[in-house]
Amino acid sequence: MEMRYGVNPHQKARIGKGSPQPVKLLNGSPSYINVLDALNAWPLVREASAALNLPVAASFKHVSPAGVAVAGSPDPTMREVWGLGDGHIGPLTSAYVRARDADPKCSFGDMIAVSEPVDLELASFLARVISDGIVAPGFEEGALEILSRKKKGAFLVFEADPDFQPPRWEQRSVYGMLLEQEQDALPVTADCLQMAEGPELGPQAVADALLGMVTVRYTQSNSVAYLRDGMTLGIGAGQQSRVDCTKLAGAKAANWWMRRNPSVRGLTLPAAMSRQDRLNWQIRFAEGDMTPGEWDAFREVAGDSEPVPADARRAWGEQLDKVTLASDGFIPFRDNVDYASRYGVRYIVEPGGSLRTPEVATACREHGIALAHTGIRLFHH
Repeated sequence: MEMRYGVNPHQKARIGKGSPQPVKLLNGSPSYINVLDALNAWPLVREASAALNLPVAASFKHVSPAGVAVAGSPDPTMREVWGLGDGHIGPLTSAYVRARDADPKCSFGDMIAVSEPVDLELASFLARVISDGIVAPGFEEGALEILSRKKKGAFLVFEADPDFQPPRWEQRSVYGMLLEQEQDALPVTADCLQMAEGPELGPQAVADALLGMVTVRYTQSNSVAYLRDGMTLGIGAGQQSRVDCTKLAGAKAANWWMRRNPSVRGLTLPAAMSRQDRLNWQIRFAEGDMTPGEWDAFREVAGDSEPVPADARRAWGEQLDKVTLASDGFIPFRDNVDYASRYGVRYIVEPGGSLRTPEVATACREHGIALAHTGIRLFHH
């Protein structure tokens, strides 16, 4: 496999001699980051699919997922945004639509990963969205041909070896020093979930907890994920402070929910506007923090639309419920719980073991949140 360049275009890059080949390049010419995305996204969907026994899709950008989801029914907003109509949607396509819709702004130009061979339905859908590439364990007849035409033939297609097992020890060279550590192969199962506060988690909360744990396992740390109904609503990645992860992921979850508000769905935008431009305006309107200049530009395309009043926005936000928060490291202070409660979180899954874990449990009790400890830290760097 040849790489165009390294992390930056001025850097050369190559695959080390004698390196294993867990993925095979079928089309395109990847960069170093493209390969990193593929090598992180594939094990995420493979592991999540094995844990939940469902097709899983992930949308990756800059070595962290923007969205992850299992197969499920796309909601009306997804059907409108992605032009799905009212008909049946296959499981693999539905998984990717649900993953990409979690944070469509960040998923623009993503690396896609799916746990099952790409079928014609998904390939045809992907022909209509802006992405950089895909990694999958196979491709139905005709699917590879469709994908290979994307981006004037530059769309990246990786075929993953579903039977590949990485070596026990992984290596990384940093500033000339060769570092080695064991692969993080600890199984993520429902047995990891030990209740520390509140009632036992129901089946859907358990499934969301497992999906969340696998998601943060492959997200740049510190990381927090909000999930509901088998999909991420917001992921906060790579923050130095855990509460900043919680705030960032919460803001993304709130924006996902606000995009379901009738005021956002009812926006009148020009029919000729591209899907991505339409999405960008809907997201900016849903966020509710446009600058005066952006408002002027928005009104040029959307007419006399006015901001959603603060009380209406707050009332809508309070309807978001049954959200699970998964954290890759222990929650050090109760402020994480206080912020999470603003975004419909009813279940928190974290390693536990902080000096202030009793305070975190007290905060969960005050907010009516069930708290499960896993005893497993899932940092990823």
